[in-house]
Amino acid sequence: MSQPPYPQHRPQHPGRPRGSHASYETRRDVEAALAAREELGPEYTDQVAAGLADRVEQLAAMRLAELRREPERDRARVDQETVQRKNQFVLGIVSLGTGIPITAISGSLVEPGLLGVMVAWGGIISVNVAHALSGRRRSS
Repeated sequence: MSQPPYPQHRPQHPGRPRGSHASYETRRDVEAALAAREELGPEYTDQVAAGLADRVEQLAAMRLAELRREPERDRARVDQETVQRKNQFVLGIVSLGTGIPITAISGSLVEPGLLGVMVAWGGIISVNVAHALSGRRRSS
């Protein structure tokens, strides 16, 4: 009985590192091409080799496209982090700017004054923390 055109993947040796999905596909395609050549005979060697070469070129083109997209993804991530940091900085400055009059008002209108200041700054701090946490959730 002859081998099937797509032989089952053989398990790797324990000491070898596991390859990527593309290397698994390449290995599978090579095994299939060898099996097809054995089954079809030497007169089809050129066609089998051409088919295998086309498949390897396709996989290489896919990998090249991935590698070309990586810098764009990295740049987009850095830009997003920069915008988030800028927004956090602006919110901190605005919080300090609004915190001064809020502290004065809450300290003078509430008895005891320290309670009013603590409640006001607790609210300001919670807004800043909520903004920082929402930015981290979006980037994850």
